[in-house]
Amino acid sequence: MQVEEARRLLVDGLGGGPEPPSPESAREVIARLARPEALGPLVRRLSAGDLEFAECLRLSYRHALGFDKLLLLPGAPRFMLRVHFWHGAAGAVSEDIHNHRCAIASAVVRGRVRMECYEPAADGVPAVAYRETIDGPGGAWRLRRVGDARLRLLHDEQYGAGRSYGLAARTLHRVVSEEPTVTLFLETAPQRSVTDVYVRSHGRVADRGSVTYSGADPARTGAADRAGGAVRGGRAGRGDPPPKTPLPPAVYRAELDALAVSLGY
Repeated sequence: MQVEEARRLLVDGLGGGPEPPSPESAREVIARLARPEALGPLVRRLSAGDLEFAECLRLSYRHALGFDKLLLLPGAPRFMLRVHFWHGAAGAVSEDIHNHRCAIASAVVRGRVRMECYEPAADGVPAVAYRETIDGPGGAWRLRRVGDARLRLLHDEQYGAGRSYGLAARTLHRVVSEEPTVTLFLETAPQRSVTDVYVRSHGRVADRGSVTYSGADPARTGAADRAGGAVRGGRAGRGDPPPKTPLPPAVYRAELDALAVSLGY
């Protein structure tokens, strides 16, 4: 797939009306883009560095959790198409439970991830709630504590290569990757200016129920975007995440080139 074809698919699939795109429409778009015959040529062209290279590089960085977030196609405010490289390093920091500013979708290209969905519940385990803001596109994250909370686990599932999924903006979730993994990740139009982050006070959130999903593929996803929680004196604490540092151009190109080769291009 060529770059302009990908852009048309994103614009047409997500729509341009006043209502935000649904998680399912975002999932359908990301599933088509993640097919090897579509993603391979697209990544190969982008790895040459001749298409909006400076903008993509400025918004590509090593995340606090240790995975690399590479921007493929900028299209703000309607969409941002990224690829996440999870290196599967031993001792990777666990992410916090969180939601997003927009509906998102993801497709596993290589490897696998585990996704967990949560909800607030009076009988859940203790957590500390934070409100997160961001200093504009590519800017630093800011966290403000808003109080105590309790959460319970709704669902826990593994996703392997070829599967795609979407999430509504407010759905609470976390993702775990324990092996080298590549995911294609789609951010849609923002629906709000903040996200909610929950730092668990201790242990794993207990499984206290299940949830039923409908559709061609489950409307749920993980997109790891937080550093792990710290516990001080029996209470969870959190400072602002470290600043974003753009990836070196050589790293950006090398990772895209390796992905293209793995897809046969």
